[in-house]
Amino acid sequence: MNLNLSDITFVIVTYKSESIIQDCLNTLPKDSKKIIVENSNNINFEKDLKLKYDNIEVILSENNGMGAGNNIGLKSCKTKFAYILNPDTKLNQDTIKNLIKGLNQISDFSIASPLNDDPNYPNYKKNNSYNKDQNILSVDRIDGFSMLINLEKFSDNNFFDENFFLYLENDDLCLRVKNKNENIYIVKNSLINHIGGISKKQNLEYLRNWHWMWSKFYFNKKHYGFLNAITKISLNLSAACFKYLIYSFLLNSHKKKIYKMRLCGIFASIIGKKSSFRVDN
Repeated sequence: MNLNLSDITFVIVTYKSESIIQDCLNTLPKDSKKIIVENSNNINFEKDLKLKYDNIEVILSENNGMGAGNNIGLKSCKTKFAYILNPDTKLNQDTIKNLIKGLNQISDFSIASPLNDDPNYPNYKKNNSYNKDQNILSVDRIDGFSMLINLEKFSDNNFFDENFFLYLENDDLCLRVKNKNENIYIVKNSLINHIGGISKKQNLEYLRNWHWMWSKFYFNKKHYGFLNAITKISLNLSAACFKYLIYSFLLNSHKKKIYKMRLCGIFASIIGKKSSFRVDN
């Protein structure tokens, strides 16, 4: 390949992420192209970023989820490649240099990423050709917080499935890529830091549990059929029912509601309801 920094636009979807986005942006190459999709109508956020950073475009959008936000950014790119980042990521000094150098050693790819610098949380799923001694790893899936997308492979603009509001939209994209016999790579000597902090707000915890179950059933139904999806979700359904009853007996309203949200997410997905559950935060 002949990949250069000028061929890449960084795409970051945010939602009220003022407290962390600048730490991410400060680690990007200064002259790089950047598109921020803010899933709210925060005009002050837009103005602030445009004052502080060069080569940055800020798009304000309704909050229709990570996948929908990323699609807006991807369709706005004018470069051959788009590098999707979560706002709670940081690049190391040599991340982009090593990523480009590594990918220029191969002929082609659809999706690629640096390696998560925390060895306890690898950001990929191995495949049968995995070789730990290689610097460039062929993998089946990479996590959505860091995805370098070869836009020429998606000429139909069929990027993320916007039915997913939260969770598994990256798994869905990677599986569709692998089903077309396209390549996904991790470059091991290119490292990225993912903070991945979990909010302690109860409303957001309920939101995550609802959407995790909704997305899990929808993903399996989409790729493996309704009956297989029922089989795969049955253990989650049984566990959620049991724990809902236990925490009801123990009068633990917070835990009870968590498992109620899981049950609601499962049943909403089974009957074909859209991923519409939202909370205010």
